[in-house]
Amino acid sequence: MENMEKLKLTNDFVFKKLFGKQGNEDILKDLLISILEIPIKKIVVIKDAHLERELEENKLGVLDIKATLNNNITVDVEMQVRDQHNMIDRSLFYWANLYSNGLYKKQDYTENNRTITINILMYNIFKEGPYHERCMIRRDYNGEILTEDLEMHFIQIKKCKKEDQKTKLDKWMQFIGNISEEGIKNAMEENKEIKKAEEELEYLSGDEEVRRLAELRERKIRDDITNLNGAKKEEKINIAKKMMSEGIEIQMIIKITELSREELEKL
Repeated sequence: MENMEKLKLTNDFVFKKLFGKQGNEDILKDLLISILEIPIKKIVVIKDAHLERELEENKLGVLDIKATLNNNITVDVEMQVRDQHNMIDRSLFYWANLYSNGLYKKQDYTENNRTITINILMYNIFKEGPYHERCMIRRDYNGEILTEDLEMHFIQIKKCKKEDQKTKLDKWMQFIGNISEEGIKNAMEENKEIKKAEEELEYLSGDEEVRRLAELRERKIRDDITNLNGAKKEEKINIAKKMMSEGIEIQMIIKITELSREELEKL
């Protein structure tokens, strides 16, 4: 694409637009196979109505992709670029919502779909460990998995290096995270679904309406972060004022609130 920057798949609107699009089920299927390492014979994406309209009206909080696999697994895939320090709780909430919705339809606990949440993150949620982690409920007694119905995946793109080009998932992360030109080139040469995803991304990047909505989404996320940081700052200021009224030493206030001496002197 000449003179036009390619859209980023780490934008959750662009991610959903590509992987959740009708006709791109083979792309989503290959990505999910790389993550879950299970055979997938059938995939059905659960459509969200009025995606663009809700984004225009600034109502959309989460842009995830829901799908059923092989008629007995429900997955929720989310891309998140900024750490809002609630990912584990959020993922568990989405899992519980999907699982309970399945129970309403099945009316029998034993017939409910296995439910999996997949979180692709542009930040590290765990300090140690590999870039892809699967979390499940285990017994304390012997480490045995209690149930396979609850499963959460966390993929931390920041931990994925340009040298990671061995597995199918490595190649997908090279492409999605735009980690290295060599990695993306190798991924497209070795995986026809990744090559198709690249072509689809090129097409989306040339669509002015998609570009406008992607920027709208970026702006919404920036505004939310700014508002959140503002609320945290206000809370620190209120704590500092109370500590000052109690006669607590300024060095202790600086240590606890992380406000600067100059900021405290203005209060």
